[in-house]
Amino acid sequence: MRITTLLVALWLPFFSIAQSLPKLIAKNATLKQIAIGYSFTEGPAVDFDGNVYFTDQPNNQILRWTTTGKIEVFMENAGRANGLYIDNEGNLLACADEKNQLWKINPQNKKIEVLVKAFEDQLLNGPNDLWVDPKGGIYFTDPFYKRPYWKRSEKEIQEENVYYLTPDYKTLKVVATDFVRPNGIIGTADGKRLYVADINGGKTYAFTIQTDGSLTDRTLFAEMGSDGMTLDNKGNLYLTGRGVTVFNKKGKKVGTIKIPQNWTANVTFGGPNLKTLFITAMQSVYTLEMKVRGTRWKSRKVKKSTKPPWEE
Repeated sequence: MRITTLLVALWLPFFSIAQSLPKLIAKNATLKQIAIGYSFTEGPAVDFDGNVYFTDQPNNQILRWTTTGKIEVFMENAGRANGLYIDNEGNLLACADEKNQLWKINPQNKKIEVLVKAFEDQLLNGPNDLWVDPKGGIYFTDPFYKRPYWKRSEKEIQEENVYYLTPDYKTLKVVATDFVRPNGIIGTADGKRLYVADINGGKTYAFTIQTDGSLTDRTLFAEMGSDGMTLDNKGNLYLTGRGVTVFNKKGKKVGTIKIPQNWTANVTFGGPNLKTLFITAMQSVYTLEMKVRGTRWKSRKVKKSTKPPWEE
């Protein structure tokens, strides 16, 4: 499929976008459509240099936007990857939906390591979105979206859960259940709080993260579900679906960023200083310059000289 990169395509002026979000969006910012021509964009994830990876699941590709403004194909035959995240060592993690697996991909040689193949000898429903905690443990959601490329047609695991893979990759356990369909997931940079969106339940929950990775204190955070989501350095939570809806750390809605598409799938902060909001929506990718920025913990596994300048 032909992919067109657009450098200056604009849609909404600052006033239309930011009338309810002036404290978050940069002055005179415009929503930019930086790429179009995909089948369905998903899973944006930022690396330590500010480059942003995203997926085109129907075309089985992982793409990469670089800080020079170039968009390139990072990987073909990408396991029908959906959600992506960069781990503490700079590897790309992928929810590889083709065979219901969780992958670790070396960004230099693109070598794939399958971290999760099943749970208690049963196929997962389909890992969808993920987040890595400061210790290197991986949380991921496992909703059931029947895919045309699957050989199976029914669930092997009836519940649609949230799982935690321990930092040594040896133990996989269910840490949250009782969802209609969990989807988006994100945690705070200090590793103390986790948000999980129940997209079909129309709710987003907050949990307290314990030292062993277990979750407690399940609390209704917002009466809204979400596909993907992200956090900024002020604690605001960004939910997706019909545009990007922002809630403050107390769960109060503060505004919506309108996107000219029927569905907004996911969102993350990227760029050299993490102050550009990247939004995947249908066949396109959009960006919006922000006053706030994304956050990430200080990784203990990355050499000090290579730590990104935006670490808290």
